[in-house]
Amino acid sequence: MRYYALLLFYLLLIASCKQEPKTTEAPQPIAQKSDPQAFFKDSVMMQPEKLPYKSLSEYGFFSGDIKALAPNPGVIPYDLITPLFTDYAHKKRFIWMPQGVQAKIGQEDRVLDFPKGSVIIKNFYYPKEDFRAQRIMETRLLIHEEAGWQAYPYVWNNAQTEAQLKVTGKVMPITFTNPDGEKQSINYVVPNKNQCKNCHNRKDVLMPIGPKVMHLNRDLTFGDGSMNQLQKLDSVGYLANYNPQKAYTKVAQWDDEAADLNDRARSYLDINCAHCHNAEGSANTSGLFLDYLETDPTRIGLCKSPVATGRGSGGHQYDIAPGNSDGSILSYRMASVQPDIMMPEIGRVSVHKEGVSLINAWIDAMVPNCD
Repeated sequence: MRYYALLLFYLLLIASCKQEPKTTEAPQPIAQKSDPQAFFKDSVMMQPEKLPYKSLSEYGFFSGDIKALAPNPGVIPYDLITPLFTDYAHKKRFIWMPQGVQAKIGQEDRVLDFPKGSVIIKNFYYPKEDFRAQRIMETRLLIHEEAGWQAYPYVWNNAQTEAQLKVTGKVMPITFTNPDGEKQSINYVVPNKNQCKNCHNRKDVLMPIGPKVMHLNRDLTFGDGSMNQLQKLDSVGYLANYNPQKAYTKVAQWDDEAADLNDRARSYLDINCAHCHNAEGSANTSGLFLDYLETDPTRIGLCKSPVATGRGSGGHQYDIAPGNSDGSILSYRMASVQPDIMMPEIGRVSVHKEGVSLINAWIDAMVPNCD
């Protein structure tokens, strides 16, 4: 009997030695072990040495049916108080950042200081009232790689099942309904990779345009409720130095008729023009600086003669002739679609009639003083 008891004891002892020791540490993603250079966060995987991916779906930004643009955890939606005009296309914007890094707030009229690995995602679409379903035209990615920001345009197929990298850009005919209820047909242009730098240029470095503090400082409805966008980015760990007690600068909404006309016009010019027309932009030699916080009337264009004349001036004397939008170069160029006249030079093939009306009203409300 004693023999069998000892035998049972030794068998149990041997079995216990084969068991794995318990641990309280969270398991690491298998892919992270096999590829330590990749960036991971929830369903998104970024492998810097493999960028750019050929298909948008490979990034894992969206869950389920990709055309629904339903963001995976860690892909945070954002919006701008006043958006840049792109042929009446609507936009759905998102930010993604890898684990362990945060963006920083610097000057409120500058883009957030995004860390390496960050991705800004902008989808251009026309709403379903024009089609049986929402029609996505393109998705532009700005990826902050080791060598700096890189722009990658992805063009959606007609079935809306995928978007493919198209560094050469593409022209796509489309008909949609404009705000006046009129059908409008255009050749929608997806810019090529090199054209992106024409606008996304600060001191000859490719940079984002939209996500400035003053353009983000508004509430947005997220999946868990409404919250100020800066506060939301802070709450998910994407902002390092957000101060909830600080009154950050906030631009006006361009089409809010209850807001101050000057603030609305300056907000519109900042997002649509100031990425080039600033002291560090590609149009810095023009001397026309349309930043929202610019205070010098001459630098804003009032009674300012253009540095260079030609077809772009329309025969007018001043960039802005106070009280006379019909005699202002700014209004003339915004109302044109001629390649050697129109401003902005790229990014649209149609006139934003409502935007032009706003700027004309702003100029006409000024007191003439160019004597």
